[in-house]
Amino acid sequence: MSIISTEKLTRSFGAFTAVNAITFDVKEGEIFGFLGANGAGKTTALKMLTGLLAPTSGKAMVAGYDVWREPEQVKRRIGYMSQRFSLYEDLTIRENIRLFGGIYGLRLADIKTKTARLLEKLALEADADKLVGALPLGWKQKLAFSVALLHEPRIVFLDEPTSGVDPLTRRQFWELIYEAAHIGVTLMVTTHFMEEAEYCGRVSMMVDGRIEALDTPRNLKTQYDAKNMDEVFRKIARG
Repeated sequence: MSIISTEKLTRSFGAFTAVNAITFDVKEGEIFGFLGANGAGKTTALKMLTGLLAPTSGKAMVAGYDVWREPEQVKRRIGYMSQRFSLYEDLTIRENIRLFGGIYGLRLADIKTKTARLLEKLALEADADKLVGALPLGWKQKLAFSVALLHEPRIVFLDEPTSGVDPLTRRQFWELIYEAAHIGVTLMVTTHFMEEAEYCGRVSMMVDGRIEALDTPRNLKTQYDAKNMDEVFRKIARG
Protein backbone atom coordinates (compact mmCIF):
# COMPACT_ATOMS: atom_id res chain seq x y z
CA MET A 1 0.00 0.00 0.00
CA SER A 2 1.38 3.42 -1.00
CA ILE A 3 1.41 6.09 1.69
CA ILE A 4 3.07 8.69 -0.57
CA SER A 5 2.16 9.01 -4.22
CA THR A 6 3.12 11.67 -6.76
CA GLU A 7 2.17 12.20 -10.38
CA LYS A 8 4.16 14.66 -12.52
CA LEU A 9 4.81 16.81 -9.45
CA THR A 10 6.44 20.06 -10.55
CA ARG A 11 7.68 23.25 -8.94
CA SER A 12 9.03 26.22 -10.86
CA PHE A 13 10.46 29.52 -9.70
CA GLY A 14 10.01 31.85 -12.63
CA ALA A 15 11.85 30.35 -15.59
CA PHE A 16 13.72 27.87 -13.37
CA THR A 17 12.16 24.44 -12.77
CA ALA A 18 13.49 23.01 -9.51
CA VAL A 19 11.36 19.83 -9.59
CA ASN A 20 10.39 18.58 -13.02
CA ALA A 21 7.37 16.26 -13.33
CA ILE A 22 8.45 13.58 -10.83
CA THR A 23 6.30 10.47 -10.40
CA PHE A 24 6.88 7.85 -7.69
CA ASP A 25 5.26 5.95 -4.81
CA VAL A 26 6.47 5.14 -1.30
CA LYS A 27 5.11 2.09 0.47
CA GLU A 28 3.89 2.12 4.06
CA GLY A 29 6.70 1.24 6.46
CA GLU A 30 9.40 1.74 3.82
CA ILE A 31 12.74 3.53 4.22
CA PHE A 32 12.87 5.45 0.96
CA GLY A 33 16.05 7.25 -0.03
CA PHE A 34 15.65 10.47 -1.99
CA LEU A 35 19.17 10.97 -3.30
CA GLY A 36 20.97 13.52 -5.43
CA ALA A 37 23.67 16.15 -5.45
CA ASN A 38 23.15 19.52 -3.79
CA GLY A 39 20.76 21.54 -5.95
CA ALA A 40 19.14 18.48 -7.54
CA GLY A 41 15.69 19.42 -6.20
CA LYS A 42 15.40 17.11 -3.19
CA THR A 43 14.57 19.76 -0.59
CA THR A 44 12.06 21.51 -2.86
CA ALA A 45 10.27 18.21 -3.45
CA LEU A 46 10.22 17.52 0.28
CA LYS A 47 8.70 20.93 1.00
CA MET A 48 5.86 20.17 -1.40
CA LEU A 49 5.24 16.74 0.14
CA THR A 50 5.06 18.23 3.64
CA GLY A 51 2.61 20.96 2.63
CA LEU A 52 5.14 23.77 3.08
CA LEU A 53 5.31 24.68 -0.60
CA ALA A 54 2.54 24.58 -3.20
CA PRO A 55 3.24 22.65 -6.41
CA THR A 56 3.21 24.54 -9.70
CA SER A 57 1.52 21.54 -11.31
CA GLY A 58 1.03 17.83 -10.85
CA LYS A 59 -0.36 15.91 -7.89
CA ALA A 60 0.87 14.45 -4.60
CA MET A 61 -0.98 12.43 -1.97
CA VAL A 62 0.52 11.94 1.51
CA ALA A 63 -1.17 9.71 4.10
CA GLY A 64 -4.31 9.83 1.97
CA TYR A 65 -4.46 13.63 1.67
CA ASP A 66 -3.79 15.98 -1.21
CA VAL A 67 -0.81 18.21 -0.39
CA TRP A 68 -2.29 21.09 -2.41
CA ARG A 69 -5.91 20.97 -1.18
CA GLU A 70 -5.41 19.52 2.32
CA PRO A 71 -1.99 20.66 3.59
CA GLU A 72 -3.13 20.96 7.22
CA GLN A 73 -4.35 17.36 7.24
CA VAL A 74 -0.98 16.28 5.86
CA LYS A 75 0.95 18.23 8.52
CA ARG A 76 -0.97 16.53 11.34
CA ARG A 77 0.15 13.09 10.17
CA ILE A 78 3.82 13.66 9.49
CA GLY A 79 7.05 14.41 11.31
CA TYR A 80 9.75 16.57 9.77
CA MET A 81 13.40 17.17 10.48
CA SER A 82 15.27 19.73 8.38
CA GLN A 83 18.90 19.70 7.33
CA ARG A 84 19.43 22.67 9.64
CA PHE A 85 18.97 21.80 13.29
CA SER A 86 15.25 22.12 14.01
CA LEU A 87 15.08 22.65 17.79
CA TYR A 88 15.57 25.81 19.85
CA GLU A 89 19.11 26.09 21.18
CA ASP A 90 18.20 28.69 23.83
CA LEU A 91 15.69 26.31 25.45
CA THR A 92 16.52 23.26 27.54
CA ILE A 93 16.06 19.72 26.30
CA ARG A 94 12.95 19.33 28.45
CA GLU A 95 11.51 22.67 27.29
CA ASN A 96 12.00 21.73 23.63
CA ILE A 97 10.16 18.45 24.09
CA ARG A 98 7.32 20.20 25.94
CA LEU A 99 7.10 22.92 23.28
CA PHE A 100 6.90 20.56 20.33
CA GLY A 101 4.53 18.26 22.14
CA GLY A 102 2.18 21.24 22.46
CA ILE A 103 2.65 22.17 18.80
CA TYR A 104 1.76 18.60 17.82
CA GLY A 105 -1.42 18.84 19.91
CA LEU A 106 -0.53 16.36 22.62
CA ARG A 107 -2.20 16.55 26.03
CA LEU A 108 -0.08 17.66 28.98
CA ALA A 109 -0.26 14.22 30.58
CA ASP A 110 0.92 12.60 27.35
CA ILE A 111 3.74 15.12 26.99
CA LYS A 112 4.94 14.32 30.51
CA THR A 113 4.90 10.56 29.85
CA LYS A 114 6.55 10.83 26.45
CA THR A 115 9.20 13.21 27.78
CA ALA A 116 10.23 10.70 30.43
CA ARG A 117 10.40 7.88 27.88
CA LEU A 118 12.39 9.94 25.39
CA LEU A 119 14.91 11.11 27.97
CA GLU A 120 15.39 7.55 29.19
CA LYS A 121 15.80 6.17 25.66
CA LEU A 122 18.48 8.75 24.80
CA ALA A 123 20.08 8.51 28.26
CA LEU A 124 19.58 12.25 28.75
CA GLU A 125 17.79 12.25 32.11
CA ALA A 126 20.71 13.96 33.85
CA ASP A 127 20.96 16.59 31.11
CA ALA A 128 17.25 17.33 30.68
CA ASP A 129 17.56 20.88 32.03
CA LYS A 130 20.64 21.80 30.02
CA LEU A 131 20.36 24.13 27.03
CA VAL A 132 20.13 22.29 23.74
CA GLY A 133 22.79 24.61 22.35
CA ALA A 134 25.33 22.98 24.68
CA LEU A 135 24.85 19.51 23.14
CA PRO A 136 27.27 18.07 20.55
CA LEU A 137 25.87 18.10 17.00
CA GLY A 138 25.30 14.36 16.92
CA TRP A 139 23.17 14.45 20.07
CA LYS A 140 21.24 17.43 18.74
CA GLN A 141 20.34 15.44 15.63
CA LYS A 142 19.29 12.39 17.63
CA LEU A 143 17.10 14.56 19.84
CA ALA A 144 15.56 16.36 16.87
CA PHE A 145 14.68 13.04 15.24
CA SER A 146 13.16 11.71 18.46
CA VAL A 147 11.06 14.86 18.84
CA ALA A 148 9.85 14.47 15.24
CA LEU A 149 8.42 11.09 16.33
CA LEU A 150 6.86 12.44 19.53
CA HIS A 151 3.27 12.55 18.19
CA GLU A 152 3.57 9.09 16.57
CA PRO A 153 3.29 10.24 12.94
CA ARG A 154 2.72 7.77 10.11
CA ILE A 155 5.49 9.35 8.02
CA VAL A 156 8.71 11.16 8.91
CA PHE A 157 10.57 13.29 6.38
CA LEU A 158 14.29 13.69 7.05
CA ASP A 159 16.11 16.31 5.01
CA GLU A 160 19.84 15.51 5.04
CA PRO A 161 19.71 14.60 8.75
CA THR A 162 23.32 13.37 8.95
CA SER A 163 24.94 16.34 7.24
CA GLY A 164 27.97 17.50 9.23
CA VAL A 165 28.14 14.60 11.67
CA ASP A 166 30.94 12.04 11.99
CA PRO A 167 30.63 8.50 10.52
CA LEU A 168 29.99 6.81 13.89
CA THR A 169 27.19 9.24 14.79
CA ARG A 170 25.77 8.80 11.30
CA ARG A 171 25.56 5.05 11.81
CA GLN A 172 23.93 5.50 15.24
CA PHE A 173 21.40 7.85 13.69
CA TRP A 174 20.50 5.22 11.12
CA GLU A 175 19.91 2.74 13.91
CA LEU A 176 17.19 5.11 15.17
CA ILE A 177 15.72 5.18 11.66
CA TYR A 178 15.64 1.36 11.58
CA GLU A 179 13.87 1.29 14.95
CA ALA A 180 11.18 3.64 13.66
CA ALA A 181 10.68 1.60 10.49
CA HIS A 182 10.40 -1.58 12.57
CA ILE A 183 7.27 -0.22 14.27
CA GLY A 184 5.70 0.74 10.93
CA VAL A 185 6.75 4.36 10.45
CA THR A 186 7.45 5.33 6.84
CA LEU A 187 10.69 7.29 6.45
CA MET A 188 11.68 9.39 3.47
CA VAL A 189 15.30 10.45 3.71
CA THR A 190 17.13 12.94 1.51
CA THR A 191 20.90 12.77 1.45
CA HIS A 192 23.87 13.46 -0.77
CA PHE A 193 25.91 10.72 0.95
CA MET A 194 25.72 7.89 -1.56
CA GLU A 195 26.82 5.26 0.97
CA GLU A 196 23.61 5.95 2.91
CA ALA A 197 21.65 4.62 -0.07
CA GLU A 198 22.74 1.13 0.99
CA TYR A 199 20.66 1.54 4.16
CA CYS A 200 17.39 2.16 2.27
CA GLY A 201 14.84 -0.29 0.93
CA ARG A 202 14.58 1.66 -2.32
CA VAL A 203 16.23 4.82 -3.59
CA SER A 204 15.53 7.39 -6.23
CA MET A 205 18.28 9.36 -7.95
CA MET A 206 17.50 12.98 -8.78
CA VAL A 207 19.46 14.92 -11.39
CA ASP A 208 18.53 18.48 -12.35
CA GLY A 209 15.03 18.20 -10.92
CA ARG A 210 14.16 14.84 -12.48
CA ILE A 211 14.13 11.32 -11.11
CA GLU A 212 16.56 9.49 -13.36
CA ALA A 213 16.49 6.11 -11.57
CA LEU A 214 14.44 4.35 -8.90
CA ASP A 215 14.93 0.84 -7.53
CA THR A 216 16.57 -1.12 -4.73
CA PRO A 217 20.29 -0.42 -4.21
CA ARG A 218 21.08 -3.99 -5.27
CA ASN A 219 19.13 -3.71 -8.52
CA LEU A 220 20.61 -0.32 -9.36
CA LYS A 221 24.15 -1.62 -8.89
CA THR A 222 23.35 -4.53 -11.18
CA GLN A 223 21.63 -2.34 -13.76
CA TYR A 224 24.53 0.11 -13.96
CA ASP A 225 27.27 -2.50 -13.50
CA ALA A 226 28.56 -0.61 -10.47
CA LYS A 227 30.41 -1.66 -7.32
CA ASN A 228 28.66 0.86 -5.06
CA MET A 229 25.96 3.53 -5.08
CA ASP A 230 28.47 6.33 -5.57
CA GLU A 231 29.47 4.73 -8.86
CA VAL A 232 25.80 4.35 -9.79
CA PHE A 233 25.18 8.03 -9.15
CA ARG A 234 28.23 9.15 -11.14
CA LYS A 235 27.10 7.10 -14.13
CA ILE A 236 23.56 8.51 -13.90
CA ALA A 237 24.75 12.11 -13.43
CA ARG A 238 27.03 11.82 -16.47
CA GLY A 239 24.20 10.49 -18.62
